Amino acid sequence: MLSLNNVKSRYGRIEALHGVSLEVDEGEVVAVIGANGAGKTTMMRSISGVQPTSDGTILFDGKPLDKVPAHKRINLGIAQVPEGRHIFGPLSVEDNLLIGGWSLTSTERADPSRLGWAYDTFPILKEKRHLPAGSLSGGQQQMLAIGRAMMVRPRLILLDEPSMGLSPLLVQQILDTLRELKKQGITILLVEQNANAALAFVDRAYVMETGNVIIEGTAKEISANPKVREAYLGL
Repeated sequence: MLSLNNVKSRYGRIEALHGVSLEVDEGEVVAVIGANGAGKTTMMRSISGVQPTSDGTILFDGKPLDKVPAHKRINLGIAQVPEGRHIFGPLSVEDNLLIGGWSLTSTERADPSRLGWAYDTFPILKEKRHLPAGSLSGGQQQMLAIGRAMMVRPRLILLDEPSMGLSPLLVQQILDTLRELKKQGITILLVEQNANAALAFVDRAYVMETGNVIIEGTAKEISANPKVREAYLGL
């Protein structure tokens, strides 16, 4: 479904991605793990189109994305849940969800099943749909950010650090939701510093350091790798 081939990206003179290559098959959950500054977020922003690439190709369903603007990538079925959630605190929970479908046609936005899918997945959001989004707990805000992405019925969800700042219990709730989305046929590319949590449920994983992919394999292979165990799993 998604293929990155020797992708490079820079901020001015500073190159943040030095030729990243990875693949995500339809229906997979794939993790990218690594420390701060590894280039994980830059990679995700490059896929969604908000960060330009300087070289290489990004293919979605075999078609290049390089010249497709970010707002049109959403309509292709790619939705990003950004690091830090970036919800609109003063707006209601429901308005935040509706904003997620803003790129849709008016007829598509009026389809109640879109909100229904988010509310069925996260019942607490329906319960609090009229409250300001800023009043939600951190875990509920993460649910809202994922629900907002679901409004376009994406085929691929890009999740950037979904466990950041959450308690272990809430992290488990988010991961359980991702498992459910996978069962529903959603493909997920997950960036996560919490390697233990990510490797517990993904199909495959890549390890990034300083703008490069240095290790790739199944979750079992990555978990057994001595370098990964020492650097990221605390073993």
